[in-house]
Amino acid sequence: MEKRVVITGMGIWSCIGTTLDEVRDSLYKGKSGIVFNAERKSLGFRSALCADVPKPDLKPFIPRNQRQFMPEEAQYAYMATRQALEDAKLDADYMEHHEIGLIYGNDSVAEATMHALDKFREFHDTAACGSGAIFQSMNSTVTMNLACLFRLKGINLTASAACASGSQSIGLAALLIRNGLQECVVCGGAQEANLYSVAAFDGIQSFSVREDHPTCASRPFDRDRDGLVPGGGAATVVLESYEHAVRRGAPIWGEIVGWGFSGNGDHISTPNIEGPVRSLEACLRNSGVTPKEIGYINAHATSTRIGDAREAQAIARVFGDWQVPVTSTKGQTGHEMWMAGASELIYSMLMMKNDFIAGNLNFENPDEETACIHVLPERKEVHFDMFLSNSFGFGGTNSTLIVKSL
Repeated sequence: MEKRVVITGMGIWSCIGTTLDEVRDSLYKGKSGIVFNAERKSLGFRSALCADVPKPDLKPFIPRNQRQFMPEEAQYAYMATRQALEDAKLDADYMEHHEIGLIYGNDSVAEATMHALDKFREFHDTAACGSGAIFQSMNSTVTMNLACLFRLKGINLTASAACASGSQSIGLAALLIRNGLQECVVCGGAQEANLYSVAAFDGIQSFSVREDHPTCASRPFDRDRDGLVPGGGAATVVLESYEHAVRRGAPIWGEIVGWGFSGNGDHISTPNIEGPVRSLEACLRNSGVTPKEIGYINAHATSTRIGDAREAQAIARVFGDWQVPVTSTKGQTGHEMWMAGASELIYSMLMMKNDFIAGNLNFENPDEETACIHVLPERKEVHFDMFLSNSFGFGGTNSTLIVKSL
Protein backbone atom coordinates (compact mmCIF):
# COMPACT_ATOMS: atom_id res chain seq x y z
CA MET A 1 0.00 0.00 0.00
CA GLU A 2 1.43 3.37 -1.00
CA LYS A 3 2.31 5.76 1.81
CA ARG A 4 1.27 9.38 2.04
CA VAL A 5 4.12 11.91 1.80
CA VAL A 6 4.07 15.04 3.95
CA ILE A 7 6.24 18.14 4.32
CA THR A 8 7.43 18.61 7.90
CA GLY A 9 10.21 21.20 7.53
CA MET A 10 11.21 24.08 5.25
CA GLY A 11 14.26 26.33 5.07
CA ILE A 12 15.29 29.07 2.66
CA TRP A 13 18.25 31.27 1.73
CA SER A 14 16.97 33.69 -0.89
CA CYS A 15 17.37 37.19 -2.29
CA ILE A 16 13.98 38.05 -0.73
CA GLY A 17 14.82 36.69 2.71
CA THR A 18 16.89 34.22 4.69
CA THR A 19 14.11 33.06 7.02
CA LEU A 20 10.60 31.83 6.31
CA ASP A 21 9.12 34.90 8.00
CA GLU A 22 11.23 37.31 5.93
CA VAL A 23 10.30 35.53 2.72
CA ARG A 24 6.60 35.47 3.59
CA ASP A 25 6.66 39.23 4.23
CA SER A 26 8.56 39.90 0.99
CA LEU A 27 6.04 37.89 -1.01
CA TYR A 28 3.16 39.73 0.63
CA LYS A 29 4.68 43.18 0.02
CA GLY A 30 5.90 42.43 -3.53
CA LYS A 31 9.53 43.11 -2.62
CA SER A 32 12.09 42.51 -5.37
CA GLY A 33 15.56 41.10 -4.80
CA ILE A 34 16.95 42.26 -8.18
CA VAL A 35 19.86 44.74 -8.39
CA PHE A 36 22.35 46.23 -10.87
CA ASN A 37 25.83 44.76 -10.32
CA ALA A 38 28.54 47.14 -11.54
CA GLU A 39 31.26 44.48 -11.40
CA ARG A 40 29.48 42.39 -14.02
CA LYS A 41 29.28 45.38 -16.35
CA SER A 42 32.96 46.21 -15.94
CA LEU A 43 33.95 42.63 -16.73
CA GLY A 44 32.04 42.53 -19.99
CA PHE A 45 28.55 41.26 -19.18
CA ARG A 46 25.85 42.31 -21.60
CA SER A 47 23.47 42.51 -18.63
CA ALA A 48 24.59 43.50 -15.15
CA LEU A 49 21.28 42.51 -13.54
CA CYS A 50 21.18 39.78 -10.89
CA ALA A 51 19.56 38.79 -7.62
CA ASP A 52 21.21 40.12 -4.47
CA VAL A 53 21.83 36.95 -2.44
CA PRO A 54 23.50 37.56 0.96
CA LYS A 55 26.62 35.56 1.78
CA PRO A 56 26.20 33.36 4.86
CA ASP A 57 28.66 33.25 7.76
CA LEU A 58 29.36 29.59 8.52
CA LYS A 59 32.09 30.21 11.08
CA PRO A 60 29.80 29.81 14.12
CA PHE A 61 28.62 26.42 12.85
CA ILE A 62 31.38 24.66 10.88
CA PRO A 63 35.13 24.45 11.56
CA ARG A 64 37.53 25.73 8.92
CA ASN A 65 38.81 22.28 7.94
CA GLN A 66 35.26 21.35 6.88
CA ARG A 67 34.38 24.70 5.28
CA GLN A 68 37.20 24.19 2.77
CA PHE A 69 35.07 21.49 1.10
CA MET A 70 32.11 23.81 0.55
CA PRO A 71 31.61 25.99 -2.54
CA GLU A 72 29.13 28.84 -2.52
CA GLU A 73 25.99 26.81 -3.22
CA ALA A 74 26.82 24.25 -0.53
CA GLN A 75 27.05 27.11 1.96
CA TYR A 76 23.58 28.33 1.00
CA ALA A 77 22.26 24.78 1.19
CA TYR A 78 23.74 24.29 4.64
CA MET A 79 21.97 27.36 6.01
CA ALA A 80 18.65 26.40 4.41
CA THR A 81 18.96 22.83 5.69
CA ARG A 82 19.74 23.96 9.24
CA GLN A 83 16.47 25.87 9.18
CA ALA A 84 14.48 23.02 7.65
CA LEU A 85 15.71 20.43 10.15
CA GLU A 86 14.94 22.74 13.05
CA ASP A 87 11.52 23.48 11.56
CA ALA A 88 10.87 19.73 11.28
CA LYS A 89 12.11 19.15 14.85
CA LEU A 90 14.77 16.73 13.62
CA ASP A 91 17.71 16.99 16.03
CA ALA A 92 21.22 15.53 15.81
CA ASP A 93 20.43 12.62 18.14
CA TYR A 94 17.44 11.53 16.06
CA MET A 95 19.40 11.71 12.81
CA GLU A 96 22.27 9.77 14.36
CA HIS A 97 20.00 6.85 15.21
CA HIS A 98 17.62 6.84 12.23
CA GLU A 99 18.07 6.53 8.48
CA ILE A 100 17.43 9.96 6.97
CA GLY A 101 17.92 10.29 3.21
CA LEU A 102 19.18 13.18 1.10
CA ILE A 103 18.35 14.14 -2.50
CA TYR A 104 19.35 17.65 -3.57
CA GLY A 105 19.26 19.51 -6.87
CA ASN A 106 22.47 21.03 -8.26
CA ASP A 107 23.76 21.34 -11.82
CA SER A 108 26.95 23.43 -11.74
CA VAL A 109 30.00 24.38 -9.69
CA ALA A 110 31.52 27.02 -11.93
CA GLU A 111 33.41 29.32 -9.56
CA ALA A 112 35.10 26.66 -7.42
CA THR A 113 36.21 24.70 -10.48
CA MET A 114 37.55 27.82 -12.16
CA HIS A 115 39.56 28.93 -9.13
CA ALA A 116 41.16 25.51 -8.69
CA LEU A 117 42.19 25.28 -12.34
CA ASP A 118 43.47 28.88 -12.33
CA LYS A 119 45.82 27.92 -9.48
CA PHE A 120 47.02 24.89 -11.43
CA ARG A 121 47.72 26.99 -14.53
CA GLU A 122 49.43 29.72 -12.52
CA PHE A 123 51.82 27.45 -10.60
CA HIS A 124 52.06 24.52 -13.05
CA ASP A 125 51.44 22.20 -10.14
CA THR A 126 48.28 20.21 -9.45
CA ALA A 127 48.89 20.49 -5.70
CA ALA A 128 48.15 24.20 -6.03
CA CYS A 129 44.48 23.33 -6.59
CA GLY A 130 44.18 22.73 -2.85
CA SER A 131 43.00 19.74 -0.88
CA GLY A 132 39.37 20.88 -0.91
CA ALA A 133 39.13 21.52 -4.64
CA ILE A 134 37.91 18.10 -5.73
CA PHE A 135 35.08 18.15 -3.19
CA GLN A 136 34.09 21.70 -4.11
CA SER A 137 34.09 21.12 -7.85
CA MET A 138 32.02 17.93 -8.15
CA ASN A 139 28.38 18.29 -9.13
CA SER A 140 27.45 16.27 -6.05
CA THR A 141 29.24 18.72 -3.72
CA VAL A 142 26.01 19.79 -2.02
CA THR A 143 24.86 16.30 -1.12
CA MET A 144 28.31 15.09 -0.07
CA ASN A 145 28.74 18.08 2.25
CA LEU A 146 25.24 18.00 3.73
CA ALA A 147 25.31 14.25 4.29
CA CYS A 148 28.58 14.46 6.20
CA LEU A 149 27.78 17.61 8.17
CA PHE A 150 24.35 16.42 9.30
CA ARG A 151 25.33 12.73 9.48
CA LEU A 152 22.56 11.57 7.16
CA LYS A 153 22.64 7.82 6.56
CA GLY A 154 19.94 7.20 3.97
CA ILE A 155 20.07 7.69 0.21
CA ASN A 156 22.67 10.27 -0.87
CA LEU A 157 21.90 11.52 -4.38
CA THR A 158 22.23 14.66 -6.50
CA ALA A 159 19.43 15.49 -8.94
CA SER A 160 21.04 17.20 -11.91
CA ALA A 161 18.26 18.30 -14.23
CA ALA A 162 18.94 21.91 -15.19
CA CYS A 163 16.26 24.27 -13.93
CA ALA A 164 14.02 21.36 -12.91
CA SER A 165 16.66 20.02 -10.48
CA GLY A 166 15.04 21.25 -7.27
CA SER A 167 11.61 19.99 -8.29
CA GLN A 168 12.94 16.63 -9.48
CA SER A 169 14.71 16.12 -6.14
CA ILE A 170 11.40 16.55 -4.31
CA GLY A 171 9.57 14.27 -6.72
CA LEU A 172 12.20 11.55 -6.41
CA ALA A 173 12.20 11.80 -2.62
CA ALA A 174 8.41 11.54 -2.54
CA LEU A 175 8.54 8.49 -4.80
CA LEU A 176 10.96 6.69 -2.47
CA ILE A 177 8.84 7.47 0.58
CA ARG A 178 5.59 6.55 -1.12
CA ASN A 179 7.01 3.13 -1.98
CA GLY A 180 8.42 2.48 1.48
CA LEU A 181 12.12 2.71 0.57
CA GLN A 182 12.75 5.66 2.90
CA GLU A 183 10.71 7.16 5.71
CA CYS A 184 12.32 10.59 5.73
CA VAL A 185 14.29 12.47 3.06
CA VAL A 186 15.89 15.92 3.11
CA CYS A 187 15.61 17.45 -0.36
CA GLY A 188 15.81 20.76 -2.20
CA GLY A 189 17.91 22.75 -4.62
CA ALA A 190 20.90 25.11 -4.60
CA GLN A 191 22.26 27.63 -7.11
CA GLU A 192 25.56 29.52 -6.97
CA ALA A 193 24.95 33.26 -7.42
CA ASN A 194 28.44 34.35 -8.55
CA LEU A 195 28.97 35.96 -11.94
CA TYR A 196 31.07 33.10 -13.35
CA SER A 197 28.20 30.64 -13.08
CA VAL A 198 26.07 32.63 -15.54
CA ALA A 199 28.61 34.21 -17.91
CA ALA A 200 27.73 31.72 -20.64
CA PHE A 201 24.01 32.45 -20.17
CA ASP A 202 24.72 36.14 -20.66
CA GLY A 203 26.76 35.24 -23.73
CA ILE A 204 23.71 33.75 -25.47
CA GLN A 205 21.66 36.88 -24.67
CA SER A 206 19.31 35.14 -22.22
CA PHE A 207 19.16 38.02 -19.75
CA SER A 208 17.05 41.15 -19.54
CA VAL A 209 18.90 44.36 -20.39
CA ARG A 210 16.42 46.64 -18.60
CA GLU A 211 19.31 47.94 -16.50
CA ASP A 212 17.82 51.36 -15.81
CA HIS A 213 15.06 49.77 -13.69
CA PRO A 214 16.43 46.56 -12.09
CA THR A 215 13.31 45.77 -10.05
CA CYS A 216 11.20 46.01 -13.22
CA ALA A 217 13.44 43.76 -15.33
CA SER A 218 12.01 40.34 -14.50
CA ARG A 219 8.47 40.43 -15.86
CA PRO A 220 7.04 36.93 -16.45
CA PHE A 221 4.20 36.68 -18.98
CA ASP A 222 4.31 40.44 -19.68
CA ARG A 223 4.18 41.69 -23.25
CA ASP A 224 7.41 43.67 -22.82
CA ARG A 225 9.56 40.96 -21.24
CA ASP A 226 13.07 40.82 -22.69
CA GLY A 227 14.80 38.00 -20.83
CA LEU A 228 15.38 36.50 -17.42
CA VAL A 229 17.41 37.77 -14.45
CA PRO A 230 19.76 35.23 -12.81
CA GLY A 231 19.32 34.44 -9.12
CA GLY A 232 20.54 31.92 -6.60
CA GLY A 233 20.54 30.62 -3.05
CA ALA A 234 19.12 27.41 -1.64
CA ALA A 235 15.85 25.91 -0.45
CA THR A 236 15.36 22.75 1.62
CA VAL A 237 12.24 20.76 2.45
CA VAL A 238 11.97 17.74 4.72
CA LEU A 239 9.65 15.00 3.45
CA GLU A 240 8.37 12.11 5.55
CA SER A 241 5.78 9.39 5.38
CA TYR A 242 2.65 10.53 7.18
CA GLU A 243 3.00 7.66 9.66
CA HIS A 244 6.60 8.54 10.44
CA ALA A 245 5.73 12.20 10.99
CA VAL A 246 2.83 11.40 13.29
CA ARG A 247 4.87 8.82 15.21
CA ARG A 248 7.52 11.37 16.15
CA GLY A 249 5.08 14.24 16.67
CA ALA A 250 6.41 16.32 13.78
CA PRO A 251 4.66 19.48 12.54
CA ILE A 252 3.05 19.04 9.10
CA TRP A 253 2.94 21.83 6.52
CA GLY A 254 1.19 19.92 3.77
CA GLU A 255 1.14 16.81 1.59
CA ILE A 256 2.81 16.02 -1.73
CA VAL A 257 -0.12 14.52 -3.59
CA GLY A 258 1.45 14.14 -7.01
CA TRP A 259 4.49 14.41 -9.22
CA GLY A 260 4.54 14.50 -13.00
CA PHE A 261 7.48 14.66 -15.36
CA SER A 262 8.32 14.51 -19.05
CA GLY A 263 10.95 15.20 -21.66
CA ASN A 264 10.31 17.42 -24.66
CA GLY A 265 12.38 15.24 -26.96
CA ASP A 266 12.99 18.33 -29.04
CA HIS A 267 15.36 21.32 -29.12
CA ILE A 268 18.03 21.61 -26.41
CA SER A 269 17.05 25.16 -25.35
CA THR A 270 13.78 26.09 -27.09
CA PRO A 271 10.78 24.63 -25.22
CA ASN A 272 7.69 23.24 -26.88
CA ILE A 273 4.11 22.94 -25.66
CA GLU A 274 3.63 19.18 -25.78
CA GLY A 275 6.30 18.33 -23.18
CA PRO A 276 4.92 20.61 -20.45
CA VAL A 277 1.40 19.41 -21.26
CA ARG A 278 2.45 15.81 -20.61
CA SER A 279 4.10 16.79 -17.32
CA LEU A 280 0.98 18.63 -16.17
CA GLU A 281 -1.34 15.82 -17.25
CA ALA A 282 0.82 13.17 -15.60
CA CYS A 283 0.88 15.10 -12.34
CA LEU A 284 -2.89 15.52 -12.29
CA ARG A 285 -3.39 11.86 -13.17
CA ASN A 286 -0.96 10.62 -10.53
CA SER A 287 -2.53 12.93 -7.94
CA GLY A 288 -6.06 11.80 -8.67
CA VAL A 289 -7.26 15.42 -8.67
CA THR A 290 -9.09 17.46 -11.28
CA PRO A 291 -7.95 20.83 -12.63
CA LYS A 292 -10.76 22.60 -10.74
CA GLU A 293 -9.32 21.42 -7.41
CA ILE A 294 -6.13 23.43 -8.03
CA GLY A 295 -6.39 26.83 -6.37
CA TYR A 296 -3.13 28.33 -7.63
CA ILE A 297 -0.35 27.65 -10.14
CA ASN A 298 3.21 28.81 -9.48
CA ALA A 299 4.47 28.92 -13.05
CA HIS A 300 8.00 28.24 -14.21
CA ALA A 301 7.80 31.39 -16.38
CA THR A 302 11.27 32.95 -16.35
CA SER A 303 10.48 36.14 -18.35
CA THR A 304 11.67 34.85 -21.74
CA ARG A 305 9.66 35.38 -24.90
CA ILE A 306 9.21 31.77 -25.97
CA GLY A 307 9.34 30.02 -22.60
CA ASP A 308 6.54 32.04 -21.02
CA ALA A 309 4.39 31.77 -24.13
CA ARG A 310 4.75 27.99 -24.41
CA GLU A 311 4.00 27.46 -20.72
CA ALA A 312 0.91 29.67 -20.87
CA GLN A 313 -0.38 27.68 -23.83
CA ALA A 314 0.33 24.38 -22.05
CA ILE A 315 -1.56 25.51 -18.94
CA ALA A 316 -4.48 26.72 -21.06
CA ARG A 317 -4.62 23.41 -22.92
CA VAL A 318 -4.69 21.34 -19.73
CA PHE A 319 -6.94 23.57 -17.61
CA GLY A 320 -9.37 24.57 -20.36
CA ASP A 321 -12.12 26.91 -19.20
CA TRP A 322 -10.97 26.77 -15.56
CA GLN A 323 -9.29 30.15 -15.03
CA VAL A 324 -7.00 29.13 -12.20
CA PRO A 325 -4.91 32.00 -10.76
CA VAL A 326 -1.35 31.90 -12.14
CA THR A 327 1.75 33.83 -11.11
CA SER A 328 5.50 33.44 -11.39
CA THR A 329 7.41 34.47 -8.27
CA LYS A 330 10.44 34.99 -10.53
CA GLY A 331 9.22 38.55 -10.98
CA GLN A 332 10.55 39.11 -7.45
CA THR A 333 13.46 36.66 -7.27
CA GLY A 334 14.70 36.32 -10.82
CA HIS A 335 15.38 32.80 -12.02
CA GLU A 336 16.87 30.75 -9.18
CA MET A 337 17.71 27.96 -11.64
CA TRP A 338 18.71 24.69 -9.92
CA MET A 339 17.11 25.99 -6.71
CA ALA A 340 13.86 27.20 -8.27
CA GLY A 341 11.71 24.07 -8.03
CA ALA A 342 12.33 23.82 -4.28
CA SER A 343 12.14 27.53 -3.45
CA GLU A 344 8.94 28.00 -5.42
CA LEU A 345 7.31 25.16 -3.51
CA ILE A 346 8.22 27.02 -0.31
CA TYR A 347 6.97 30.35 -1.69
CA SER A 348 3.67 28.72 -2.67
CA MET A 349 3.31 26.97 0.68
CA LEU A 350 3.85 30.24 2.57
CA MET A 351 1.15 31.87 0.46
CA MET A 352 -1.27 28.97 0.96
CA LYS A 353 -0.77 28.96 4.73
CA ASN A 354 -1.26 32.74 4.93
CA ASP A 355 -4.26 33.04 2.58
CA PHE A 356 -2.81 35.17 -0.20
CA ILE A 357 -1.30 34.91 -3.66
CA ALA A 358 1.61 37.24 -4.35
CA GLY A 359 1.08 39.33 -7.45
CA ASN A 360 3.05 38.56 -10.61
CA LEU A 361 5.49 41.47 -10.30
CA ASN A 362 5.77 43.71 -13.38
CA PHE A 363 2.87 42.06 -15.23
CA GLU A 364 1.23 45.01 -16.95
CA ASN A 365 0.02 43.68 -20.30
CA PRO A 366 -0.31 40.15 -21.69
CA ASP A 367 0.65 39.43 -25.26
CA GLU A 368 -1.32 37.35 -27.75
CA GLU A 369 0.22 34.12 -26.45
CA THR A 370 0.01 34.74 -22.69
CA ALA A 371 -3.50 36.23 -22.60
CA CYS A 372 -4.95 32.70 -22.50
CA ILE A 373 -4.30 32.28 -18.74
CA HIS A 374 -5.40 34.18 -15.64
CA VAL A 375 -2.25 35.96 -14.44
CA LEU A 376 -2.68 37.97 -11.22
CA PRO A 377 -0.87 41.34 -11.48
CA GLU A 378 -1.58 42.29 -7.86
CA ARG A 379 -1.61 40.44 -4.54
CA LYS A 380 -4.90 38.69 -3.88
CA GLU A 381 -6.19 37.80 -0.42
CA VAL A 382 -7.67 34.35 -1.00
CA HIS A 383 -7.88 30.96 0.67
CA PHE A 384 -6.81 27.90 -1.30
CA ASP A 385 -6.02 24.34 -0.26
CA MET A 386 -4.01 23.01 -3.20
CA PHE A 387 -1.38 24.39 -5.56
CA LEU A 388 0.60 23.20 -8.57
CA SER A 389 4.22 24.16 -9.27
CA ASN A 390 5.95 23.85 -12.65
CA SER A 391 9.71 23.59 -13.28
CA PHE A 392 11.20 23.22 -16.75
CA GLY A 393 14.82 23.12 -17.88
CA PHE A 394 17.32 22.99 -20.73
CA GLY A 395 17.29 19.73 -22.61
CA GLY A 396 13.51 19.64 -22.32
CA THR A 397 13.29 18.31 -18.77
CA ASN A 398 9.94 19.03 -17.09
CA SER A 399 8.70 18.48 -13.54
CA THR A 400 5.35 19.30 -11.95
CA LEU A 401 4.34 18.97 -8.29
CA ILE A 402 0.94 19.23 -6.61
CA VAL A 403 0.78 20.02 -2.89
CA LYS A 404 -2.25 20.28 -0.63
CA SER A 405 -2.70 21.79 2.80
CA LEU A 406 -3.28 19.60 5.86
